[in-house]
Amino acid sequence: MQIYSKDFPGGSRESDINSGERLQAVDIEGLIAVARRQWFVLVGFIGASLVLGVAYILTAVPLYTSNISVLIDRGNSEVVQQLSTIGGVLDDEASVLSQVELLKSDTIALAVVGKLDLGNDATFMSSGGSVVSMAIGAVRSIANITSWFAADDETGDQTDVRRRAAADRLLENMIVSRVGRTYVLEVSYISPSPHLSARIANAIGEAYLIDKLNSKYEATRRASIWLQDRIAELRQKALDSDLAVQKFKSANGLVAAGAILMADQQLSELNSAMIVAQSDTAKARARLQRIEQILAAGQTDAIVTDVLDSSISNELRQKYLDASKREAQISDRLGANHVQAVRLRSEMAEYQRLMFEELSRIAQSYKSDVEVAEAREKSLNDSVMQATGISASANETQVQLRELEREAETYKNMYQTFLQRYQEAIQQQSFPLTEARVITRASASDRASHPKKPLVLALFFVLGAAVGAGVGAFREFRDRFFRTGDQVRDTLGLEFLGIAPLIVPGKLVPESQEGPNFTRKTSSVSNYVVEHPLSAFAETLRSAKIAADLGLSGKTCKIIGIVSSLPGEGKSTISVNFAELLASQGNRTILIDGDLRNPGATRAIARHAEAGLLEALLDGRNIQNILLRNPQTKLSFLPAVVKHRVPHSAELLASPAMRNILTSLSAEADYVVIDLPPLGPVVDARAISSRVDGFIFVAEWGKTARRVVRQVLTTDPFIRDKCLGVILNKVDQDRMKLYRSYGSSEYYYSRYSQYYQESA
Repeated sequence: MQIYSKDFPGGSRESDINSGERLQAVDIEGLIAVARRQWFVLVGFIGASLVLGVAYILTAVPLYTSNISVLIDRGNSEVVQQLSTIGGVLDDEASVLSQVELLKSDTIALAVVGKLDLGNDATFMSSGGSVVSMAIGAVRSIANITSWFAADDETGDQTDVRRRAAADRLLENMIVSRVGRTYVLEVSYISPSPHLSARIANAIGEAYLIDKLNSKYEATRRASIWLQDRIAELRQKALDSDLAVQKFKSANGLVAAGAILMADQQLSELNSAMIVAQSDTAKARARLQRIEQILAAGQTDAIVTDVLDSSISNELRQKYLDASKREAQISDRLGANHVQAVRLRSEMAEYQRLMFEELSRIAQSYKSDVEVAEAREKSLNDSVMQATGISASANETQVQLRELEREAETYKNMYQTFLQRYQEAIQQQSFPLTEARVITRASASDRASHPKKPLVLALFFVLGAAVGAGVGAFREFRDRFFRTGDQVRDTLGLEFLGIAPLIVPGKLVPESQEGPNFTRKTSSVSNYVVEHPLSAFAETLRSAKIAADLGLSGKTCKIIGIVSSLPGEGKSTISVNFAELLASQGNRTILIDGDLRNPGATRAIARHAEAGLLEALLDGRNIQNILLRNPQTKLSFLPAVVKHRVPHSAELLASPAMRNILTSLSAEADYVVIDLPPLGPVVDARAISSRVDGFIFVAEWGKTARRVVRQVLTTDPFIRDKCLGVILNKVDQDRMKLYRSYGSSEYYYSRYSQYYQESA
């Protein structure tokens, strides 16, 4: 518990606790205190748990465990994958965990039961458990309400029932686990017989391998049957789709040369010829344009390709050159006007004319070539247009043709694939290889694995400690009473005046008397503070006096009311002893028993009184004549002699007569202590609260609920505001030691009182 963890109205805060380390130390102290208070609960539950643990160990039947290890062999899986595409490699987490569940399945369990005939094995079918487990089984059977109304199946197969029961028992005692992150699975079986455990564990491994082979064979067999039917269907569909393609081609005239239709091939060839014809036309038109330019310019000496290739043009040019050469020689030798020179020049002109005519003839041939090329180009263009129309029509039809061809190709590929898979499935049916193998076989154990005695005892110890701690914590949580001064400050926000230990009443002893009106007997409880001035009880009352002196410092006569929440909390004892303490210190003190319904102070110290407060209020009796005095402490006491029930006690306490009595007594005393009725049941204390200077609240330790006190003070704020502090009464000092923690007033007082007693 934390001390002064927060501020409360009217409370205080411990100034020396400022750090988290200090608070943590206080928390540990609080936990230790709680453990000390609830140690008997904790020890009781631990002891009971250990007794149960020992009983379980003594009655438990020893069990033996046998283990086998199964390896999911990836090497074999790869071989299987290479030989067939049926079944994959187990290389992921889910696949390994699936094998764990397979080992724990009913299929494996029933196979082992059938192989070892466990249904008829008395050792296996016996319970083999401890008395505790048998009791638990009986409770379970009783709690299974559905079995009460289940009708007995007299016609059922008893063999199947025994096999099912044996399989269930086998699964209950079997443990399958994966070894780390490996591909190794460990199978354990537990039974009262070591040899039976080994047999069953080995049988589980063999059944697992056989199940793997059978499942593989069954899978391939089912696959081959399904593939066979599918192949026949695909074969027929492949033939039908191929025939549909051929019929469509014939119906639409789609003749093909290889993979290309004839129309497409012809269009391609015509396009090529068209390109060549266009090139030839352009070439012929260019030659014609050139030779026409030469003719238009009259250039007889212009050269074109065909002129060079023409023998006539070459011959005329040669003659022209020969004549030009001779004419030049004759002109140089005989003169330009010579007959031979003139004749040669005439021949040269004739040769030029003939060459021009030859050039004109070549031009005519060029023109003919252009016309021929243009005619050919036009013819090819018409053919291309016609072929394009035919090809376009064929292409529209080819869309449907290609769809039919794709369908036919798909069925063909599927047929080939399924045919290949069928052949592989046929081979797989006789392939004796699985993806798992047993790497460690089970052997009979010579040492029992269960029960593990140290672990069982430790478990029962921890269980008992946990339950005991829980019960103790619950008891501590349910403790709603005042135990320490910190609880008073935290809950009520009032000053804690101290603790008043529980006082055991002693024998009544006669005392001296003073005056004709004073004759009484007192007990050790009433005079406890006088007889034990150094006790915790007296120290608490002195703390209350200091609180009254400081809180009511301006008052000449201090009127102090002693109140409590409920009857029986010892407020009358506190009132008498507090008044005795004040009187013994030399203060003029008057004690008034203001509880007109249950005058506890009067019963304690003035049973012989014949008149008191009621007579003074109702009959106007003189106070001085009815006051009783203690010659030892000089205490004056105004009793309450109740001869019959007083229903209007609150009105009497609030009456002017009561005010006059208090006024007259205040003039004669330093302290007036009033023992008032409890606040919870009656309203008398509220009626007189305006005439009381301060209140001392008495709460019974470990009996009065904190909620009740808080509610009472909340209902009476006027009394709360005048409250000088709270005294915890009837404290059991032996149990109080369990609530002392470091930093509390009880802790320091206990150390001081112990030191004082040792010194004395």
